[in-house]
Formats: sequence, C-alpha cells, structure tokens
Amino acid sequence: MKIIVCGAGQVGLNIGRQLSLENHDVTIVDQAPDLVRRVSDTLDAQAVVGHASEPDTLEKAGIADCDMIIAVTLTDEINMIACQVAHSLFDVPMKIARIRRQSYLEPVWSNLFSRDNLPIDVIISPEREVAKAVARRLQIPGAIDMITLADGAVSLLAVRCSEDCPLLNTPLRQLTQLFPDLNIVIVGLVRDGAAMVPTADDQMLAGDEAYFVVDSRQIPRAMNAFGYEEGEARRLLIIGGGNIGLVLAQEIEQEYPWVKAKIIEHNKTRAEEISGQLDNTVVLNGDARDLEILEEANIQGTDTVVAVTNDDESNILASLLAKKFGCQRTVTLVNTSIYEQLIGSLGIDVVVSPRNITVSSVLQHVRRGRIHSVHAVREDLGELIEAEALDTSELVGKAVKDVNLPGGVVFGAIVRDGEMQYPRGGTVVEAGDRIILFSSPEAIQKVENMFAVQLEYF
Repeated sequence: MKIIVCGAGQVGLNIGRQLSLENHDVTIVDQAPDLVRRVSDTLDAQAVVGHASEPDTLEKAGIADCDMIIAVTLTDEINMIACQVAHSLFDVPMKIARIRRQSYLEPVWSNLFSRDNLPIDVIISPEREVAKAVARRLQIPGAIDMITLADGAVSLLAVRCSEDCPLLNTPLRQLTQLFPDLNIVIVGLVRDGAAMVPTADDQMLAGDEAYFVVDSRQIPRAMNAFGYEEGEARRLLIIGGGNIGLVLAQEIEQEYPWVKAKIIEHNKTRAEEISGQLDNTVVLNGDARDLEILEEANIQGTDTVVAVTNDDESNILASLLAKKFGCQRTVTLVNTSIYEQLIGSLGIDVVVSPRNITVSSVLQHVRRGRIHSVHAVREDLGELIEAEALDTSELVGKAVKDVNLPGGVVFGAIVRDGEMQYPRGGTVVEAGDRIILFSSPEAIQKVENMFAVQLEYF
C-alpha cells in the first residue's frame, strides 16, 4: 500500500517506521528539514520537506496514486486541510487525521467531518484514547496494561512479576497443568528492557513484565495467580487538568460514578474553567509537587494517582512524591520513550504512552479485510491482531498444532460464539471464529503474507 504520513514528530516517525518495516511504500512530509533528515537517515522511507497542507507538497510526495494519507502534524487545522486536499484534488481513498482540540469533537458538531464537509474517514483523538486507556487500567489494580478484544470476551493484560509471584521459575507449558480451568496464554515478556515472544520452555523471572491473553471473565483469578489481590480503585487523584485530565475526569464521572475523583491543576484560570465542566470532581488549584497541596488532596487516603500533565519530568516527580507520602498506586503519562525504560526501577507502577496509543489506533485502520482490531503492544514488543476466519480460509478445519505459524507468532485465543476457546494443540478452527494472534515486529509481514488470502486481509 502507498501511504503518505504528514508530520515527522514522534508519532509520525513511529508510524512510518512500523509501516516501512511491513514493506509499505511510505513517504513522510514535514516542514522541518532536520526531522526530514532524520527520516531519511533512520527509515526505509521517502521524505519530503514542505507544508503538509499544500497541494504541490503533497503532489511531490506522490499523492496522485496514494492509497492512504495519515495526518499527524502538531496542528489540527493542517491535518484537516491535508485530508481535504487529498480528497478534493487527488481522490485519496482513506484519510486519517489526528485532532487534539476537543471543541472540534463535540457531538453537536458531528456533521463537520462528513464527506460533504471535511471528508476525514478516521479521526484519532489522543486525549480521548489515553483517557480510555487509563480508565481501563483503573479497573484492574496491578495491571500495567489492558486491552479488550472480541467484543469484550478476551483481554490482554500486562503485569510486573514481583519476587513473590507464585508463577516464577515455572516453564510456561506447565501453566495449563497448574491451572487447568484458567484460559490464559503468555504471549510476551519484557526482561531488562528487552522484549521477547516466549516459547513453551521459557520461564518468568522476578522483574519481568508479562503480557498475557485471558478470558475476560477470569481476570480476577488470573491476577490472583500472579499474586495481585487489590480491589478496584475508588479514590482517585488526577494531576494535571489539561485535555487528558479533563477527559479522564469526565469519563470517570460517566462510567465509574462510584469513584471519588480530585484534580490538581497548577494554572488558576484553567482550574476554574474545568471546575465548571465537571459535576462531581473536586478541582484544587496548586502544584502537585508541593506537600501541602498533596495533603489537602488527602494523598494518604488515595488509592491511585494519575499524573497527566504535559511535562514528563513533572509527572514522574509528582508520582514519586505521591508514593512516598502514602499513595498505593501511580499511573504516569510519559511522552519520551527513554523514560519508559526507567519507570519500573523508580517504583512507579504504570506508564502510559500517548505516542504508542496513537500509533496503535492508526495501525488498526491500516489493515484491511476481515481484521477487527490491531493493537501495538509497547514500541518494541509487537502487535495483537484480531481477525475472522472465513469459510474460504485454509485455517478452517485445521487443528492449532497443524497451523504453520512463523517464529515469533503465538496463538493467543480463539473466540467462538462469544466464548474464549483456549488454543490447545487439538483445537480445530471453525468458520466464523475470531482468531487472536500475537506477533513480534519481525514476523508481522510474514503473518500478513500468510493470512493475505485465508483471512482476506487485502
């Protein structure tokens, strides 16, 4: 597929890297020569210097025969105009835009992005995606990541293995013997910052981050197996009243009314503004790095602190202070990838990366055919792919043990009639099954090639 990515920032660069690794024909456009030079030096992709919304720049990038444009510059209006130009002048079939300003996304203006007005096929709102991701993590204390699949029947969870985790030093193949009624598949491990897709003979060690697919109804039992028995968070403190903090508070009020939430916002005018947009959330004006404001927010009695300011260092420091003064759990927003590797050693429980979440949202719409969802799991671990097996698929009628998957690919689950089926060797794939696969970055292209016909990816 020929794809133009507008914007060579962290999000655009990561999208371009992922798509070029999968052998798509990628061109990245940015007005900053140094960013374009970085693309040329690090990616197998074309790079063009220019304004992404200008027709001559897009024409130079090859938009005349382009299949998709992904506009993720720092400016909403440029992203919108780029999609409009792509539609009106070049008839590009698929147009994706990142839009951060929430006023554009209000339901009352929903007709704005129709085909007759601003013809954008997919809108990605990082603030809303991050807020939803944080809210999901709040449901399962102890989980450092959570993704739901197959209409909620299956979930991907990630946990950090502590020294007293009951499953340490046990070959993964023995998990089914230890827990015969627990539908769980370990699909990825992160050890000392290095990601790996484990084999049946691998073992989990203290300090590992374990990613596993589980029947959603068995999540509490699975967390207990890893040694986590915490209850759902009920007292929440949000640090930062920007777009993400506000959207998260609104999500909590609408979906989790039993949670008592507070926000600390440094800017007095912004604090007053968001206070008027919230019904049950207490808004405090002050610096979350100040002990007095933390005490006023009752940090000792808080279950979870979520630090979502625009500054990584402030988020990390506020989270460390919260832990020091009695908070049980911290969720920290980090934009800089190098900081993600430090989080575990600092004692912070969960890191949330807007970049990774945005990239995952975009990739979900790059795939075609019978794919229901695609989720990027960390930057270097791989992708979780949910696809439907059709009557014409060569998988139908085959046992899992007879399916020749490439190295680095794991069967996560088979969902049939809304029920998760543990993918044992003798499990036979049937037409209409939802198949959950996990693939390392190196094997993604092989997976797409393998399932191009069988699952009608293209």
